[in-house]
Order: sequence, then structure tokens, then C-alpha cells
Amino acid sequence: MRVGIIGYGSMGKMLLWKFSEAGNIEKEDLFVSNRTESKLEEAKAIANAVSSRELASLCDIVFVCVRPVDLKAVLEDIRDSINPDALLVSLNGSVSFETIRKVIDIKTAKVIPSLTAEIGRSQTLVCFDERVSDKNALKDLLSTIGDVVELPENEMGMGSELVSCMPGFIASIFDVICRSAEGHTAIPKDQIVKMVLRTMSATGDLMLQKDMSFEDVVTRVATKGGITEEGTKVVYENFPETAELLFEKTLEKRRLTTAIAEKNF
Repeated sequence: MRVGIIGYGSMGKMLLWKFSEAGNIEKEDLFVSNRTESKLEEAKAIANAVSSRELASLCDIVFVCVRPVDLKAVLEDIRDSINPDALLVSLNGSVSFETIRKVIDIKTAKVIPSLTAEIGRSQTLVCFDERVSDKNALKDLLSTIGDVVELPENEMGMGSELVSCMPGFIASIFDVICRSAEGHTAIPKDQIVKMVLRTMSATGDLMLQKDMSFEDVVTRVATKGGITEEGTKVVYENFPETAELLFEKTLEKRRLTTAIAEKNF
């Protein structure tokens, strides 16, 4: 199986190197192209640097990792050369299958990885158009960077909030908590951050390994009339409004981004 990646930005670069590190794809079967060819010098150690058209003609799976504003131009460029049996994979969740078909009519999937792919723990979202009968090849490939979650196309937006955006949401929430803690202790900032991060990571692992719910953890830690209970009350009483506003704002921004992306086509 030959795999190609068009676009060597942060996501394209991450996918290329992770696929190579997994050891399932030899260099002769891994291809990459980029508008600025000079950026591909390091990639030549693990992949074949070729033009987008050549890549599309050679590969069985073609990842397009470019900005929404550039997607149409890339699709137009490869339209006449792409292998008719290839699977086109867009990393742009804002452009629908229907819109992509206006430019290039080929079986298509959309993929949304997470930043945590860098440590092999991505919750990678994938959806397929109705023409894709064999989903296993792409899913097996994506499993090298973490877990794969298949969703219908209309749920990819909210799914992205929960896995792709969530590292940013989590980081910002705990950044606020750590900053607040600084005002109540002489413990150095870097130590506060490490203590919170390690506890956060261990709590997630505990819940997954023991199949615990959030409520289970709260019940185990927040004894009646205790100190932790006072803190959890504050969170449950005050944070829901913030969480609701977070999703209202991000989903509305996603709708606007989709409208602009679709208009460009």
C-alpha cells in the first residue's frame, strides 16, 4: 500500500513521521509533496518527495493536509492525475463530502487527529462517504497514532470539540487553576504545574483502567462534609455556565468557518 501526504505543515509533518516510525510503511511506499519544496529536505530521509500530481497518481491513500483556503486549488491540481481507485483523505473538517465532489469525484474520507498523536495517543476521528466499502486500510493506518473513532459526517464538528480541541480546553482550564493556586501557596509555579499535570494524567488512567465515571471519582475523593466536597460544590455550581458558553462559542465559530470554506468552492 502506497501512502501520500500533500502538505508538510504541522499536521502533515506529524503524520508522515509517525507513519514512518510505526514501521508499517517502507520508504519506497511513502510519498510527500509540499508547495515549498525546500521544506521537504528532512522528509527525504523517510519518504519520496514528489509533485502533488505524481503523488496522487501513485498512491492508494492520499492525505490532503492543507488550509481550507488552499484545499480547492490542491484538489483541482490533482483531479486529472489521481489514481481512480485511491482513497482521498481530507484533514479539513469544514468542507463537506458534497462540496469536495464538486471538484473531484472520488471515494473520500475525512480525518481529524489530535495533538496527542505526537505520543501515540490520539483519539482520531474518521468519517467515510458512502462509496467507501473497505474502511480497514485507513483505520489500520490511523491506529498507529492512537485510537480511531468513526463518526457520521454530521457529528464530526462536535467530535472535534471533544478530541481535537479538547487538549487546548483542558490546558486552559488547568492553567487557570494553577495560576489561582499560586496566590495561596509558596510552592514554586513549575512544581504546582507538575503536581497538577501528573494528578490529572493519573486520574484519567485510573478512570479508564478501572472503568470509573467522573461521579465515581468525585464520590471516592469528596467525603461528606469534607474539604474536597467544598471544592466540588464550587465546580458543579459555577462551571456549567462556562462549559455551555464554551461549546456555544466554538460550535458557532465552526459553523462560520464551514460557511466560509464552502463559499470558497
